[in-house]
Amino acid sequence: MFNEFKKFAMRGNVVDLAIGVVIGAAFGNIVNSLVADVFMPIIGWITGGLDFSNYFVKLGHDVTALSYEDAKKQGAVIGYGRFITLAVNFLIVAWVLFLVVRGINRLRAAEPEPEKVEEAPADIKLLAEIRDLLAERGTPAPAPIVPPKTA
Repeated sequence: MFNEFKKFAMRGNVVDLAIGVVIGAAFGNIVNSLVADVFMPIIGWITGGLDFSNYFVKLGHDVTALSYEDAKKQGAVIGYGRFITLAVNFLIVAWVLFLVVRGINRLRAAEPEPEKVEEAPADIKLLAEIRDLLAERGTPAPAPIVPPKTA
């Protein structure tokens, strides 16, 4: 059973998938930092210093906190600011992935595809070999057979 598992785990697709997941997680961390540390402060500055992460709706009268984290501890709240932040994060991640895939596709399109040479059928190969042998011997190739004309 161990050998069967080893064979499964070492297949090319499984290893490629594992590498893709690890690289994807690292790329996700980079994009999350880009959103949280670069884009969201710029968006907050453009909107007058607003911090989307602290936007929430109180569902009870007993919630008096000013930050979303404190409000969650006091009672039920809807944190729509966090949703806005995550939606912007998703849009940026999707856009970056689109640009990466687009770049890869352009690189692939730039590489010429190898020409596919179709293999001749066996009877054509045999006739070509006979022709080549006759040419080596110096025997003239027979005249092509022309069907008779019908009047």
